[in-house]
Amino acid sequence: MNEFLLVFRRDYKTKEIQPSPEKLQEHLAHWQIFFTSIKDKVVKPIQRFDPLGKVITGGNSIADGPYAEVSQSIGGLVIINAADYNEAVAIAQTCPVLELGGTVEIRQAV
Repeated sequence: MNEFLLVFRRDYKTKEIQPSPEKLQEHLAHWQIFFTSIKDKVVKPIQRFDPLGKVITGGNSIADGPYAEVSQSIGGLVIINAADYNEAVAIAQTCPVLELGGTVEIRQAV
């Protein structure tokens, strides 16, 4: 088995595309189902992150939040065990973040 990082991103800032409270509750239930379905693959406990954060650039310039031109923010990540990229992709394709226009970035540990 190999370790893969799955990074979940979506636009948390654009007010017009945020789910209604009812849709959000339904969406969160899908996350519970997703994490239950991969519990045997999870290497490290699931991590959630706030969409704000800080960005440090050369010269030690500090800015609040992700880059302004980037609409998607990291909402969380998980490290899983998978045989290869094909298996990691199959798992990522079931991720609820995709329901709301988000993305899953996959990286293999080297």
